[in-house]
Amino acid sequence: MNILDRIIAHKQIEVAEAKALKSVAELEAMPLFAKPCLSLKKFLLDETKTGIIAEYKRQSPSKGVINSTSTVEEVTKAYTQNGASGISILTDNHFFGGTLLDLEAATINQIPLLRKDFMIDEYQLVEAKAYGASVILLIAACLSPERTKELANAAKNLGLEVLLEIHNDEELGHICDEVDLVGVNNRNLKDFVVNVEASAQLIKAIPTNKVAVAESGINNTDTIVFLRKAGFKGFLIGEHFMKQADPTIAFADFVTELRAK
Repeated sequence: MNILDRIIAHKQIEVAEAKALKSVAELEAMPLFAKPCLSLKKFLLDETKTGIIAEYKRQSPSKGVINSTSTVEEVTKAYTQNGASGISILTDNHFFGGTLLDLEAATINQIPLLRKDFMIDEYQLVEAKAYGASVILLIAACLSPERTKELANAAKNLGLEVLLEIHNDEELGHICDEVDLVGVNNRNLKDFVVNVEASAQLIKAIPTNKVAVAESGINNTDTIVFLRKAGFKGFLIGEHFMKQADPTIAFADFVTELRAK
């Protein structure tokens, strides 16, 4: 069983437990559920911003603990103030050390929030909205094209935008009308090997009406310049900032260097 299979198996148990603890009606009654969603698509197309979707992540299965000290509030505030186009919040607890409370805490910022998790059930979409997300992630590697469309449609009905993540030609068939953004993950989720060239190869096959996002393995500004020329509008950067001694300073310095180019 590969890493992704293990994560999905655990996620099924986790979702069942969450449903037993809090009903959909209780989630819909939470204050943030009624809050209008900000459009990540619009923020990425805003040329006054960087195009970076900066991530808050404590740990990962491949790297272990990345950052156990920097708080959600301080990091996401710095991301927002320094020109991030969106913020990705890891909410998986067992493998990534995140929680839905991290997502809720990040709502202090007026910026689109992506719930980064392994979405397999409509219940998780309601959770995302109730805790302040504007966008949800659907990972093609763990969903059929039919299931992708069902979940994307359910998300749209909640007012959420949908970022579909693919990493090879076979997963292009998961792209559907309900998807707003298509992310190319340079990291293969089955073995966690990174290949940045994957983005440049796949973008040619992504429909032009879908905002393209490059994900993972981006750790320098030259890579963003290269991917931008290839047609990408968004750049999801996870552990590069979080593994620095001070993610807030690391992000500010990165943006200063990027804008100089």
